[in-house]
Amino acid sequence: MEKKNNSGAIFKNNYKQMPNHPDYKGNCVVNGKEMDVAVWVKQTQKGESFFSLSFSEPYVAPEKMEHKPLVPNDDLPF
Repeated sequence: MEKKNNSGAIFKNNYKQMPNHPDYKGNCVVNGKEMDVAVWVKQTQKGESFFSLSFSEPYVAPEKMEHKPLVPNDDLPF
């Protein structure tokens, strides 16, 4: 899907497990910057439905760190 400036798409969150998880998730481009969007369907006190949105920077998985000793073995006196 082509990403156009100031537009995006959301999809039903099929992985929702808890009430605070978003009902819909997606991404968009706002002023040339890519953003993730989360959407909740809520109700007013009068029972009218509305959408609540949250925007965040796209998730980037942390790089897997290589296990390195804190002190090189060559410098140990024993």
